[in-house]
Amino acid sequence: MKKKFKFRFSRRAFAYPYMIFLLLFVVVPLVIILINAFLDDAGKLTFDNFVEFFTDSGGGLTVLGNSLIIGLVTTLICLVIGYPCAYFLAKYHASNRVLVLLFILPMWVNFLIRTLSTKAIFMALDVDLGMGTVLFGMVYNYLPYMILPLHTTLVSIDHSYIEAAEDLGADKMTVFFKTIVPLSLSGIISGITMTFIPAISTFAISEILSSSKIFLFGDAINMHFSKTTNSFGVGSVMSLVMLVLVILSNLAVNLTSKDEEVKSAL
Repeated sequence: MKKKFKFRFSRRAFAYPYMIFLLLFVVVPLVIILINAFLDDAGKLTFDNFVEFFTDSGGGLTVLGNSLIIGLVTTLICLVIGYPCAYFLAKYHASNRVLVLLFILPMWVNFLIRTLSTKAIFMALDVDLGMGTVLFGMVYNYLPYMILPLHTTLVSIDHSYIEAAEDLGADKMTVFFKTIVPLSLSGIISGITMTFIPAISTFAISEILSSSKIFLFGDAINMHFSKTTNSFGVGSVMSLVMLVLVILSNLAVNLTSKDEEVKSAL
C-alpha cells in the first residue's frame, strides 16, 4: 500500500515561503542583472558595458567617487551626532524607554514622505536647494540607522568593566575612550555600514532635495534603467558594483564581530 503524504507544521515548513520569496525576488533579479551586464543592446555577449563604466567614458567612476565622498561625510556626521545620542539613550534606557521610541518613530514614516516634507520646509524658509540640503536630508533619514545599533551595543556592555576601570582610578573621559568606545566597536561598524551603503546608493533624497542638481550613484543606476536611456547593460554593471560594496561591508562587519568574540573569550 502507498503511504499517504502528511504535511506537518515544522520550522522547515515555515521556511519554505521565505525561500520561495528570496528565490523569486532576490536570486532571479540578481541573475538577470548579471546576465544583462554581459549583453549589448542586440543581445550579444560583450564586455563593452564594463569598459564603458571602468574607463569612465560614461562618467560612472566620477559619479561613484562623488557618491563615496558624500556617503563618507554623511556617515561621519551621523556618527558624531549618533554616538552621544545612543550613549544618552543607553544610560537612561532602564528608567525611560520612551526616549528610544521617539528616535524610532521617524522610521515608521515612509522616507519619501519625510524627504518631501523636508523639501517643503526648506522652500517655506526660502533655502536654496543644493549640497547642504542634500546632506541634511541624508543625515535626517539615516541617523536612526546609526543610533539603533550603537544603542543596542552600549546597552549590552557589562557594567562591571566600567566599574573596574573606575576602581582602578580612571576618570570619566578615560573610562569612556578606553573602555566604552572599544567595547562598542561592533556597534560602530554596524552603524557605519547601515548608514554608508544607503547613503551612496540613494537617489530620491538627492534628486528631491537638490532639484536634480546633485547626481549620485543611485541616480545614475536609475537613469540607466529608465525608458528614456534604456542602457540596461551599464546599469547592470553599476548594480553589480554596488552589490560588491555591500558584500565587502558585510564581510567587514562579520570580521569585526568575530574579533570582538575572540577578545571577549580571551
